[in-house]
Amino acid sequence: MASLGSGTGDVGTGVADILQALKVIQENQTKLAADVESVSNRLDTLAPPTQSPVLNGKLSPESTLPAASPLPQAALVSSAKESPSASAQAEEAGFTSRIILTTYPKQIGINPIPLNWGASGPERGPVVVSRSSSTIRKRNAIGAHGGSYSIYFALALASKQLNANHRPDFTNTEPAANIGPFPQWSDKKKIVAMDPWGHLAPWLYGDIMQKENVDIRPTIAITKAHMKLPELEESVRSGRLVPDGKVCLNKTGELAVTKFAVEPVWYLPGVAERFGIDEGVLRRSLFEHTGGSYPELITRGDIKVFLPPIGGLTVYCFGDPAKMSDENVRLSLRIHDECNGSDVFGSDICTCRPYLIFGIEEAVKEAQNGGSGVVIYFRKEGRALGEVTKRGEDRASDYFKRTENIAGVKDMRFQALMPDILHWLGIKKIDRMLSMSNMKHDAIVGQGIPIHERVELPEELIPADSRVEIDAKITAGYFTTGHRMTEDELTAVKGRMWEDIDH
Repeated sequence: MASLGSGTGDVGTGVADILQALKVIQENQTKLAADVESVSNRLDTLAPPTQSPVLNGKLSPESTLPAASPLPQAALVSSAKESPSASAQAEEAGFTSRIILTTYPKQIGINPIPLNWGASGPERGPVVVSRSSSTIRKRNAIGAHGGSYSIYFALALASKQLNANHRPDFTNTEPAANIGPFPQWSDKKKIVAMDPWGHLAPWLYGDIMQKENVDIRPTIAITKAHMKLPELEESVRSGRLVPDGKVCLNKTGELAVTKFAVEPVWYLPGVAERFGIDEGVLRRSLFEHTGGSYPELITRGDIKVFLPPIGGLTVYCFGDPAKMSDENVRLSLRIHDECNGSDVFGSDICTCRPYLIFGIEEAVKEAQNGGSGVVIYFRKEGRALGEVTKRGEDRASDYFKRTENIAGVKDMRFQALMPDILHWLGIKKIDRMLSMSNMKHDAIVGQGIPIHERVELPEELIPADSRVEIDAKITAGYFTTGHRMTEDELTAVKGRMWEDIDH
């Protein structure tokens, strides 16, 4: 009788042999899948079938998988027969006869490029989200580049304005200023809503792009620019700004600025934790309430990164960008949420543009005094409810009521993710916070960044008809060193009526 020890050894050897055999089978299947995909792509190019993808809600009765296809039936379909002209258009747009609806973690041929969010240094891995034929099996992220503009990318492809096989040429597009890396970049609790290495992706991961034919794109762009706003010329004339030839360039109030444009990249476990919810609940809600647009939020629990179809943000830094992270110099900051009506078209029923101009002026002064001035502009139109939903009122006491009646909530900006950009910039403290928002203040302080002084909009810069807005916000909790109205006083604050003016 064999001893227990030798028997155990035999079993161990047998298991090892089985595992090795399974590994070989998996490798062979992966190679087969890649070969089948390559042949399919060539066939579609040389002799496209009469069937092509159209979203007409019908699947052809003969929709079956090729015998060697690595994709499960539920994940891949063929579309209904259509006219020869429609088929030709689909072919010219770069489509094949098969539509990959979703993928699964253990599916043969699926081999995502490693991405370890929070790892120190570029070895963390790139964000790979493209659905191009050479990349789709290697993706480690859900969604698409460009945020809300990804829809226009799809239109460009469908209308043949863009070649489906186009790959960006990143020559002479390197960041115009150096930033980081900072310790916050490798803290998965501090940065969950953007890719800290997004500005360097094509250069850090160029070898992967070349050797593995993977489409990797930046999610941050850093450029130098000049800023010209009509109010700034008046600021110079009145003496609020003084040209120095470096930050404020001339008497027209033209400013030199370093611009950081950022697309959202969400690390889903971190986003869920920031909101105090379960990751599964977050994924389900994102899937359901984007019309089921991203099924891999449900089927690919192994993928933890999502590029959502929302607007991003832009940082405008006045002075030396390196000073933003220097705790020995003062920093003035304006966090501004988009308001198209006021910021662009000058509506005077809110204080958005006046506060934006004031924030820019104060940021410039801080930079001229040897510190750092920063204005960050978030695309969150209408309190992130949009222009259709957000409604104003002519009485301060009812300012939020109409919006809340329509949307069920008066504000959906949810500032919990906002401080990520501050961590990325290396900001550790804020000397002057040019904002009255309690939500922004609490989110920043909650992320461990102290605010030493809060600066409200000066009374003389508040348009008369925007008293409805500002008084309502102060009563709702916005910061002020002045008077906070009672409910009775707030009821008396009214804006001008449409009928008050002869149109």
